[in-house]
Amino acid sequence: MTLPLSGLKILDFTTLLPGPYATQILADMGADVLRIEAPKRIDLTRFMPPMLEDAPDRSAAHASINRNKRAIAIDLKQPQAKEIIARLLADYDIVIEQFRPGVMARLGLDYESLKAIKPNLIYCSITGYGQTGAFKDRAGHDINYLALSGLASYSGKQKTGPTLSGTQIADVAGGSHHAVMGILAAVIQRSANGEGQHIDISMTDASLALTTMFGAAALVSGKDPGLGTEILNGGIFYDYYQTSDERYFSVGSLEPQFAQAFFAALGHEEWLARTMEQDETQQQLLKRDIQTVFASRSFAEWTDVFASLDCCVEPVLTLSETQSLPHFQERALFAQVPISEGNDVKKVTQVASPIKFSNSEPVYRHIGAGLGEHTQEVLLNYDYCEEEITAMREGESIL
Repeated sequence: MTLPLSGLKILDFTTLLPGPYATQILADMGADVLRIEAPKRIDLTRFMPPMLEDAPDRSAAHASINRNKRAIAIDLKQPQAKEIIARLLADYDIVIEQFRPGVMARLGLDYESLKAIKPNLIYCSITGYGQTGAFKDRAGHDINYLALSGLASYSGKQKTGPTLSGTQIADVAGGSHHAVMGILAAVIQRSANGEGQHIDISMTDASLALTTMFGAAALVSGKDPGLGTEILNGGIFYDYYQTSDERYFSVGSLEPQFAQAFFAALGHEEWLARTMEQDETQQQLLKRDIQTVFASRSFAEWTDVFASLDCCVEPVLTLSETQSLPHFQERALFAQVPISEGNDVKKVTQVASPIKFSNSEPVYRHIGAGLGEHTQEVLLNYDYCEEEITAMREGESIL
């Protein structure tokens, strides 16, 4: 069975979340991803608890976002590093890196340097602020990118201010997903004209793009969206409501037929007319009344009420509960991934690839590799002899 991206060969110089998750997506679809890690400056996700019982040098997070990739450890500051990368570029024609602008140039591994070795190279850089602009050299994290993009300014409640999301929106939706889209678009273009290119992914730029409808409206109207004042962020009854046992339900019954069924389930069909009120105070009073009704029953009771209703109301599940949800089981959203390739005994449960292809099934070869796990195997395949590998290892150029 051939996976959709079989034949793509990617050198991955990234750490932490945005780059590794991007290459996980690509590897799950069949790309050959080879991680290039530093022997001493180790990826911090390797130590993010909990650690795996059968692979105590790796965390659950690292094992997941680095699955299906081989890993070699090279000190990029050593003179042998560029020669190793040059040999790898005989086969690998896509590079993804996540250093601040200028770092790869100082190492002699920037786009122009590697393009001289591999003219049709596709080279993707993921940074907080991009390769150009006044902020390009600034440090930042997901929370900063969301703040500067404007997205955080209307994500939250008026009483509490901006809120932290349960996932890293700028890192994942901004960095990882846009990198994958950019790389695959460049691959398509290269197949037509034979040319590679440099892809500049700014997580802040992408976060601004993620404002979508809100951003478009603000640019036309000149009015900024506010915290908890818009249709989709708490300005109307579209929201979360707490049950008597301090669990939550999501209510997204925007369309009239769904709203009618929702209010009927609450025992207050007459409240449907109140959804037409334009006054913000009246909308908040409606939300207060809905909350009072939800607080009169338990999570389990409301689950029974809405289980058979088609009105865009669903329980807020924990991650543990999602694992037993029949829908996700039928969709095969959890996979048993071997600790190492060919090991059918020791496996780890991970969230599976969400992309379904009619002509192929995802293959999970192994979890994220140990630091330098494939260094010797890879270098032997690129005409280094064992004596050379031993010498480089003794000189701490590789691990």
